[in-house]
Amino acid sequence: MVRVTTTDRRGVLRAGAGLVAGGAFAAGCAPGTAPHPAASAAPRHASGPAERGATHPAASPAPAPAPRAFPGQPAQIGHGPRDRPRVALTFHGQGDPALARTLLTTAERHGARVTVLAVGTWLDAHPEMARRILDGGHDLGNHTQRHLSVNDMPEAEARAEITGCADRLKRLTGSIGTWFRPSRAVTASPLVARLARAAGYPHVLSYDVDSLDYTSPGAAAVTRTVLAGVRPGSVVSLHFGYPGTATALPALLDELDRRGLHAVTTTELLS
Repeated sequence: MVRVTTTDRRGVLRAGAGLVAGGAFAAGCAPGTAPHPAASAAPRHASGPAERGATHPAASPAPAPAPRAFPGQPAQIGHGPRDRPRVALTFHGQGDPALARTLLTTAERHGARVTVLAVGTWLDAHPEMARRILDGGHDLGNHTQRHLSVNDMPEAEARAEITGCADRLKRLTGSIGTWFRPSRAVTASPLVARLARAAGYPHVLSYDVDSLDYTSPGAAAVTRTVLAGVRPGSVVSLHFGYPGTATALPALLDELDRRGLHAVTTTELLS
């Protein structure tokens, strides 16, 4: 992974300090939360894979990586190994695609890679985002089709939520995605975990650090919350669609780097 110096990162922070609020909506993933106002931000521009835009060559791209089993890891993974200086920043994929592109580009300029758990209806509305995420070297996974409380659904409806998003991922990327995370829950119920395995996901991806960014507490609070809980092996829950998260990310990555913690994909975290 390409490392970027802290000095370079401070330059990025100064250059990208002015994210402007717009008017989109994205839902947080705590049980029972309703959609919150989000904001749009114009993406930064860079050359190369980090900013390829919404169009791609007509030739079929390489398929996305498929889910894989990690022997020794539990069925529901909350964190990775504690003895290596790595963390996984995971983003719930929903909201204004311009803001999502800004977050991805910020991560890439810092030499970081993230994991995006995409909502199926978001992929329906913005299908170009699937390849944008993968072209940046990030993990792309399944966060159900409609982002409803999947643990509370009857079996047939819960199955449709999981397989609906998986089908869209496969159509767009050639794979059902690398990970599954239940919507509006930290962990999957036994039924949802079983349905996810049947759909092809060996593990359910949980987390051990909740940024609480979906409550829109402001960038400084997002940064404080994450840094108070993060340690080697942590899986951090964040969201696209919230301007405070985008504003917080450069400083968050700088501090992780200062602590010697590298932001990698969840697949890299566990490999």
